[in-house]
Amino acid sequence: MPLSGGGTVVRSLLVRGMLAGLAAGLAAFVFAYVFGEPAVNGGIAFEEQLAAAHDHGEGGEALVSRGIQSTIGLFTGVLVYAVAVGGILALVYAATRGRLGPVRPRAAALVLAAMGFVAVILVPFLKYPGNPPASSDDGSIGQRTGLYLVMVLFSVLVAVLATALGRALAARLGTWNATLAAVGAYLLVVLIGGALLPVVDETPADFPATVLYDFRIASLGLHFVLWAALGLVFGALVERGVRREQQALAAR
Repeated sequence: MPLSGGGTVVRSLLVRGMLAGLAAGLAAFVFAYVFGEPAVNGGIAFEEQLAAAHDHGEGGEALVSRGIQSTIGLFTGVLVYAVAVGGILALVYAATRGRLGPVRPRAAALVLAAMGFVAVILVPFLKYPGNPPASSDDGSIGQRTGLYLVMVLFSVLVAVLATALGRALAARLGTWNATLAAVGAYLLVVLIGGALLPVVDETPADFPATVLYDFRIASLGLHFVLWAALGLVFGALVERGVRREQQALAAR
């Protein structure tokens, strides 16, 4: 049962989304620190080996120490990102209330989080996976970043259109068949679009394959933990809010 109350409700959902983002960010930070930092350190070690081979180890010191980067820097970056994503999820939830069928608020939040993970993270990652330090050519970083953003925007746009297609077909095909048709259409279009975008293969041949693999798995795992925790916590907060509103209405 959707909440009511206009702008006040949107602000309330936004606060819940940001709180859920805070909790998700904490979980994602722990995952990134435990599983992601070893791969980052491996990339940095490879970079230092290259620097030592070219200039015999003479190089400037980093403005921010590695210890700060891997703790406070990582914590701040992940937390800010998670809170922002939580706020966006809350706004999307507010805009789609009652349009996902007769599902409970917790289930609706989980569905939106799952859709967000697939459209924003998983599909673009499959085309342009993340790279650890020293595994990318400095001259192609801008191109790779631009192509990745194009893939994200394309995936999100196709997901929105596929959702609209599913809703349009629901009355004729039924919810289940309409959902399958929408998912199939989304996959077909993003596969074609992804195949048309250029491939960026810039990893040096002698870069450690284990470091590259571990970093990419940790990067994808971080986002999975973040979106899963976000959907679970935000769904619980929203459902509790709906329950309180129903109890308040019943008491009048």
